[in-house]
Amino acid sequence: MGDSTPNRRRLLAAIGAVGTVGLGGCSSGGESTSDRTPEERLSAFLAEGRSARGYEGLVDATGREELVIEVGAESGLAFAPAGVRISTGTTVSWQWTGRGGQHNVASVSESAFEFQSGNPQLTREPFEQSFSEQGVGLYVCRPHRGVGMKGGLIVE
Repeated sequence: MGDSTPNRRRLLAAIGAVGTVGLGGCSSGGESTSDRTPEERLSAFLAEGRSARGYEGLVDATGREELVIEVGAESGLAFAPAGVRISTGTTVSWQWTGRGGQHNVASVSESAFEFQSGNPQLTREPFEQSFSEQGVGLYVCRPHRGVGMKGGLIVE
């Protein structure tokens, strides 16, 4: 029995065919997200609006079974690493540092994956997500998105 409701990827692909509307407005020159490489999509997301805090380039963590990303890194308002490349089958564990106030981890609509750690918390048990499919995962801390607390991963 198949599900006839459109899933997020099909919907985003259809929107991409006519031009996308992202967090920062319309894409330039009618370029759809499907026209960009995963690296370009991730870089554009991390640079739009207020640039991602602590992003110093893509960290290569391919081949690892597990990866830890700090929530509240640096000054307390960053993910570390902010941009990472992982392999399918990797489990990512977002771990709260206790710095920077209350945080959460929430995917954005442009992400190929849906996930959310729940309501913002100062400290909590790590939030874990396994990635079994390829794609680009884009996420933010909702309370601190406006100051650049965002991150992303490329699953290959």
